[in-house]
Amino acid sequence: MIKKYKSMSILELKKILHKKGFKISKLKSNAIEKYYKSFYLTTLSSFLIIGFFSLLPLISHIYDQTFLKPKFKDNLSKKYLEKVLSGEELITEKSTDDSFDHRNLYEDVEFKDGPSKSVRIEASILNEIFKDKNYFLKNVRKQKFVKAFEVGMLPEEMKNIESSKERKDLFIKIVLPLILSENNRIKRDRVMLFKILNKNNNSKIENEWLLSKFKQYGVKSKDLSTLKIRMDEIPVSLAIAQAAKETGWGTSRFAIEGNALFGQWTYSGDGIKPAASDKEDKHKVMAFSVLKASVRAYQRNLNTHSSYKEFRKARAIQRDNDEPLNSLELANYLNEYAQTGEEYTKIVKKIIEQNNLKDFDNVKILPTSKDLKNNI
Repeated sequence: MIKKYKSMSILELKKILHKKGFKISKLKSNAIEKYYKSFYLTTLSSFLIIGFFSLLPLISHIYDQTFLKPKFKDNLSKKYLEKVLSGEELITEKSTDDSFDHRNLYEDVEFKDGPSKSVRIEASILNEIFKDKNYFLKNVRKQKFVKAFEVGMLPEEMKNIESSKERKDLFIKIVLPLILSENNRIKRDRVMLFKILNKNNNSKIENEWLLSKFKQYGVKSKDLSTLKIRMDEIPVSLAIAQAAKETGWGTSRFAIEGNALFGQWTYSGDGIKPAASDKEDKHKVMAFSVLKASVRAYQRNLNTHSSYKEFRKARAIQRDNDEPLNSLELANYLNEYAQTGEEYTKIVKKIIEQNNLKDFDNVKILPTSKDLKNNI
């Protein structure tokens, strides 16, 4: 005979078990709340961190497309056809205005006129800072973005770094953000220029801005097409390669003493005299207050000097064909940069290829909070 039991509540069951000697622990409600709250916050924080780093490339891309990419619509096919039929060149630049002295062309460049305002940081400390900032070139090559990080002067002990790989890595880490930052400055100027080109009437502020840029780029004729050709970026891989060649990967006296990354000559009283030069040789190497000023002067040099007119023409053709700037092709037009001519361009191209510097051509520098605030 099956004995029937009445259904009992949980409370009654607890009393029976208690009489039998069983102890039932009771988890306090506030402990449960703390557990779930902690679990929730941990999970949320994890998702936020993962989401932030996942969106960094997208944020950089949106910023680049919104604020740094010029928008210029102009159907030039008819104009080009007319030029072809008449035997004219498609890409032309008005004659270089050599009457502009370097004080006009480089008025926004800080030359060295005394002790540098920047602080020189030792190589070992720089490496620790880069490590703390998670700044590794393998990550930059893969992720295609780098944080804004400005180093004012090269470490004095660059030449004492025995490992060529470590020396090259440190040199690239120092100059890469500087080159990207200066390229971004030119991009912003191009956005402004193309905005003006798309308008029928310009404001007083826009006209004043144009006049300042004509002066900066040595366009005495005030020709907008010439300004458009000159106001453009230098491929990152090309700039790094030339800086590496001119400074011996950051070990030269001119780079250490004068923050000169590109060995630009001057015949004025300012600069560093080469040790092996003849007494009759009056040229000096330009010296700068900080490394970034050297990058700006180098870009201005390639963008204005008559020796690099063919370089600018080749770059403009790549732009008109909507092609990415090709450093290996453009390097062919820098044979007048050094006395060795064609041999110099071969060495620069070799540096680009052997060190995989084209990996950095598409790298974006992450906008700072100040950049984002200025563009809101």
